[in-house]
Amino acid sequence: MKPQQSINTPLLLSSLVFALLSGCASSTDPWKGWNQGAQSFNDGLDKGIIKPVAQGYQYITPDVIDKGVSNFFSNINDIGVTVNDLLQFKILQGGMDASRLLVNSTVGIAGVMDIAQMIDLPKHHEDFGQTLGVWGIPTGPYLVLPIFGSSSPRDTVGLIGDALLNPLTYVSFIGGAAGAATAGSKVVDIADTRADLLSTEKVLNEASSDKNRYDFIKDAYQQRREYLVKDGNVPEDDSFDIEAEITDDTGSADKATTTLNTDNTDAVKTQPIKPVVPLATDTAIADPTPKHVLELSSPE
Repeated sequence: MKPQQSINTPLLLSSLVFALLSGCASSTDPWKGWNQGAQSFNDGLDKGIIKPVAQGYQYITPDVIDKGVSNFFSNINDIGVTVNDLLQFKILQGGMDASRLLVNSTVGIAGVMDIAQMIDLPKHHEDFGQTLGVWGIPTGPYLVLPIFGSSSPRDTVGLIGDALLNPLTYVSFIGGAAGAATAGSKVVDIADTRADLLSTEKVLNEASSDKNRYDFIKDAYQQRREYLVKDGNVPEDDSFDIEAEITDDTGSADKATTTLNTDNTDAVKTQPIKPVVPLATDTAIADPTPKHVLELSSPE
């Protein structure tokens, strides 16, 4: 009897991953069935919980408080932005973002005030999914995640990296009052992000119908991610022109920056908003900052 050969587990896993990616290469949207189901789930969650909470938050929160909350979470996000700058070898930008973080965390009172913007230190938007793209990792097929919205295999891994770069992740492990405070802050962040996107729903609903809404969100998300990874150096693609999709009554194209999905979550934005936090919804609107976009509920 021949001795049993040992199994090379890493090699086996690598072969399975390669086979999976090879199989997906034959289709541009191999997970469409799952994606549509996840998008429908996110729509329902947004309609039933996220959107009503965001509307209540917007109603009771003065503009100055709302702006301060957005600035606070944006300042925390700058920690990950700075690290990803360095991982992408953007040394000058990394220095600017580190300075921005220092100024806002001190003079700006923990980031509540965006003092850095006033002294010509603008907000940049880098995440670990973009870093993986810069390193040459392929994005993989389009993927819609429950709660998080539009994504891809690469950006799903990026979510983990982003969580590891967020100090609130570690505070939540402490438990007790600290853990409760962290959980509460995440709820506020989600409500604040979703409230910022309420005004964009009409734009999304006019730009896409029930029939092509899924494709519109998918194409916009993928284009936005490619734009971010390549810092805007992407070839023009006439197959999907967002500016042509969204026009005002005079026929002029809306220049709103587009990105899709909640958190990370997906839809179309007409004004800058803070980096998105994972939330549940259906169509994420793109924020010129993020990678993951907040999704909006489908048209009534």
